[in-house]
Amino acid sequence: MEKLNKGLIDFGLLVGPTDISKYDYIRLPMKDLWGVLMRKDSPLAEKETISAEDLWDKPLIISHQASINSEMFSWLKTDLAKLNIVATYDLVYNAAQFVKKGFGYVIALDKLINTTGNSNLCFKPLFPTLEAELCIVWKKYQILSRASNTFLQQLQQELENL
Repeated sequence: MEKLNKGLIDFGLLVGPTDISKYDYIRLPMKDLWGVLMRKDSPLAEKETISAEDLWDKPLIISHQASINSEMFSWLKTDLAKLNIVATYDLVYNAAQFVKKGFGYVIALDKLINTTGNSNLCFKPLFPTLEAELCIVWKKYQILSRASNTFLQQLQQELENL
């Protein structure tokens, strides 16, 4: 959002609830799914879904952005100080490296890390389900370049065809 506000980028993809009042935007029809990235040999890996209570005593690695997201902490149903947050991340790839070494459980969005094939990681969705809305935003009253305007028109057309 800082780069967008400074005019360094034309568009941003915002994940989750955020104040978009100073932007023009398109709310995407799809949503991302929150869950837990863990090793396949973890005791929680046997579960179909992960509840808040499952995580209360686990070493957690959470997104720096999610760490300020009240929706996530509302889902966790406990005081932030009672959680065992061992690290925060900006890039989920880096957090996944800690999980591979057995340092904790990453609360993350689905499909950002490969958990298929011979990966020793798996992803389990949260229950009750917690989804993140996606919005493409751009500054209000911004005069877009021809390329940016073409991108926006193409995006709008693709979304109409869904």
